[in-house]
Amino acid sequence: MNPLELSSRITVLPIIHGSGDFAVEVRRRLLAEPFDCVAVPLPPSFQADVERAIDHLPQISLVMQEEPRDWSASAWTGEASTDRRVASYVPVDPCQGVIAALRIAREEHMARAFIDLETAHFEVYHAVMPDPYALKKVRAEAFAAAVLPSIGPLPAGQPRDRVRHMARQLRELERRYRRICCVCALGDWPWLCDAYRQGAAPGVAPDEVAATEIYAVDPSTSLFVLGELPYITGLYERARHELETDDNLSIDGVKSLLLTARDRYRQEFGQRARTISPKLLQIYFQYVRNLALLDRRLTPSMYQLVIAAQQIFGDQFAITLTEALREYPYGGQSPFPAVRCSVGRARLPDGDVVWLKTRLPGVAISWRTCRLKPKPVPIDQRQWRLRWNPFSQCSWPPEDVAIEKFRTHVKDAALALLGNDLARSEKFTTSLKDGLDIRETLRNWHTGDLYVKVCPPNRGSLDCVVMLFDVPADPRDYPWRVTWHAEHHDESTLALFATDFRSHMVGPGIGQATYGGAVFLFPPRPIPDIWHDPRFDFVDTLEERLLAAACFHARERHIAVLSAAIPGLGWKQLARRFGKKLIHVPLNRFSQEQIQQLRMFHVLNGKQVRSYAAHFIRKA
Repeated sequence: MNPLELSSRITVLPIIHGSGDFAVEVRRRLLAEPFDCVAVPLPPSFQADVERAIDHLPQISLVMQEEPRDWSASAWTGEASTDRRVASYVPVDPCQGVIAALRIAREEHMARAFIDLETAHFEVYHAVMPDPYALKKVRAEAFAAAVLPSIGPLPAGQPRDRVRHMARQLRELERRYRRICCVCALGDWPWLCDAYRQGAAPGVAPDEVAATEIYAVDPSTSLFVLGELPYITGLYERARHELETDDNLSIDGVKSLLLTARDRYRQEFGQRARTISPKLLQIYFQYVRNLALLDRRLTPSMYQLVIAAQQIFGDQFAITLTEALREYPYGGQSPFPAVRCSVGRARLPDGDVVWLKTRLPGVAISWRTCRLKPKPVPIDQRQWRLRWNPFSQCSWPPEDVAIEKFRTHVKDAALALLGNDLARSEKFTTSLKDGLDIRETLRNWHTGDLYVKVCPPNRGSLDCVVMLFDVPADPRDYPWRVTWHAEHHDESTLALFATDFRSHMVGPGIGQATYGGAVFLFPPRPIPDIWHDPRFDFVDTLEERLLAAACFHARERHIAVLSAAIPGLGWKQLARRFGKKLIHVPLNRFSQEQIQQLRMFHVLNGKQVRSYAAHFIRKA
């Protein structure tokens, strides 16, 4: 016997409220079998407004019923009053199985029955349920049977009264309809079946209840009332309108969400954005899967998606992902007054705050904290820009340390290349010297001689490193040009051209810029500002001015040049003019992710800003 059949006329379909997978299963069942009545676990007082709100889907709305307040006199205790407005509500959400059942029933001209007990003070209870994604692999009957041993007894009082009332209503419906589909909560299913089979029992009289009202949900707060993420709920609605398959959107929707966030992230940050490669996406999805498995789930939660994005791609991408998943594309104009929702509360159009109880409670939700540094508000950025003191500027020490380490790395790479230029091969006699030279040995294979490498020690050193990240550089993109002197002996004298930090303020007295190119002199020494030095006015481009200054102020003969392309003839002639030689270090020898992060740096409006700069500085 089918465990979901109460009788030859009644089929029970237990669901987990707020699950898109169960909403798809409800739709499939109702369209596959010849039902003529759909019974749902809602009281009759909600029927008119719920069905009216369904007509306005895909716009999200709440059908709210305010609970009576206790106006009885009580002794004054000196404590703050705990009297507050409370209301129960039905979320008219496309991913609610009950709403999906009513939606299909209206389209297929089936009768609808609201069979729950009228309660003035609704009691909410949650249950621990498995992940609904298992429905993709097992039938609803097997899913319900597997969960059955873990379903505990209902709390005494109103929950049991409601189940007995619904069982009596089903017996009455059985007399009028041939095939009835009863959609109920999975936690109520065994007790509803038990109450139905036990027969009539003394019932509880329905309460006097207030009239229901319909409210539209502010799209920016729809996250707090929807069962699925707003973005994924929008995908279900888009699939419905475009007649696409939605059988696997609980997983495919997460992939679509990440790709959407990646496109927005690239559009917003441009060259400053981190490289999000297919390999990193694969690592992200594996990490999210593992986080979900640690919580004994098959699909990830919002917290897991965001925390994984923060740890792999950084705060900026995590914020972009959060903004994307909170967006519901079908906000539109609504004929109903709008409410702003929060965790268990809503602000009504008149400004009052009402505490909410859902009539369709799903799996218990736990809210966690994820610390992300928010984006600055445009009006704050404008105020910070106006308050900037142009006579007090300094760098941020952690970025100084990072760029100095990279300068040392580039210098070492250049010295290694310089040593390679001096290397030679000679015929093996008594010592292998610096190792067997395979290429030269194979070239002289016919002679039978072996050749070894001879790498003489490096002669001289490097005291100047030039980094050119954007060649050719457009002067309009890099209007800020400055020469900075070292604050201590571990820093280089630095001359650079970069984007205007005032156009991207990230905090009070904190601006963000991007290197176009820079020259480092170490050990540090005082030099005139190269951008106003008339001795370099014979050059035309920003890169040539940096190279001319490097060749003029460098004490060693060799200068390391980090760039994507090999220095051309003009640059080499410029170096020979000062008696110098350029050693090219290819930019692609280093991680592009590292280069992108090093190019972004912050300018502080005075050393006092360093005390709080870490609270505002965010890496892309």
